[in-house]
Amino acid sequence: MSNVRHHAHHFDSAQAEFEASKQGLWVFLVNEVLFFSGLFVAYAIYRVGNPDLLKECHHFLNWKLGATNTAVLIGSSLTMALGVTYAQKGEQKKSANMILLTILCAFGFLVIKYIEYSHKFHDGLLPGALFHNHELTHPKAPQFFSIYFVLTGLHGIHVVGGIVVLFWIWIRTLKKEFTPEYFTPVECVGLYWHFVDLVWIYLFPLLYLAS
Repeated sequence: MSNVRHHAHHFDSAQAEFEASKQGLWVFLVNEVLFFSGLFVAYAIYRVGNPDLLKECHHFLNWKLGATNTAVLIGSSLTMALGVTYAQKGEQKKSANMILLTILCAFGFLVIKYIEYSHKFHDGLLPGALFHNHELTHPKAPQFFSIYFVLTGLHGIHVVGGIVVLFWIWIRTLKKEFTPEYFTPVECVGLYWHFVDLVWIYLFPLLYLAS
């Protein structure tokens, strides 16, 4: 017989824990939105001031790999949503399977990003003083790739963090810790993962498609 914990001892009920956890998570996500918004604004200002540079550098970004990663993350949002839904229904095996698929999609995203980064390293399209590509002669080209690596790198760090918490709730789901009365961690991790996906949906057109 499994030892199911419906809520933490310092909460009066599972509902109280659910509401407090979601409020805390939304505060965290608002901070994340403000963080990425500042980076997006900086990119927009840089783009307006250097239209020719952006048009030239844009052709050195592989939009096909970017589009593939977009499809992978959209698929992971679907599997995460199904994982939450099954947790709410008490179908823990199905929930665990969907969470595992989400983790695999996250690793798939990182593998594709590794391939893309490797190509950039090979071509010398590196940030700042490390830039040594001879095809791009614009003096501000290193700045563009600094922005590119900051935006995509920070997003990648969030993906890695997502994998950690996804693995945590996957293990707990396998242990049958969640029920229709207690699924707060699954839903909170799901909200975080949807945010990570949403950030990429903004990054992809801004970096890869806008020229």
